[in-house]
Amino acid sequence: THEELCRFIARESESVVVSVGYRLAPEHKYPAAYEDCLSASLHFLQHLQHYGVDPARVTVCGDSAGGNLAAAVSQTLAGRSDLPRLRAQILIYPGLQALDFNLPSYQQNRGVPLLFRERAAFYMLQYLNGSAAKLEEVLEGSHIPIDIKLKYKKWVSPD
Repeated sequence: THEELCRFIARESESVVVSVGYRLAPEHKYPAAYEDCLSASLHFLQHLQHYGVDPARVTVCGDSAGGNLAAAVSQTLAGRSDLPRLRAQILIYPGLQALDFNLPSYQQNRGVPLLFRERAAFYMLQYLNGSAAKLEEVLEGSHIPIDIKLKYKKWVSPD
């Protein structure tokens, strides 16, 4: 689905672009897509010379669920001293949290096509466990125990 865009980016930036065809939900639940992206990234970073890539210029990028995966791969690779450091991560409308679908950004954009609030929650559930059976609980915020909400309030709050 992104081949034309990847070709454009490669051509215009004179870069090597690697697009990972990761396994998709709901057939393949978390962590399948993450494992695919991490495996591809590790292989690429371990064989940069083969691809003629400068180790100081590697960036990961993704949009939507791919943005989530790019962030997760970046975090995983950040602690690796045996690999070149990533130069940057580019996250385009990434899905980064599923604790609270009632934050101001979700409320302000709840009816904005293409990714309505309910649809975002539905896709997150598909990604995590392959079922949207708990969609109402997720939209209400009752899917997270209060102690977890309090623990992560610093990072997931309107403030």
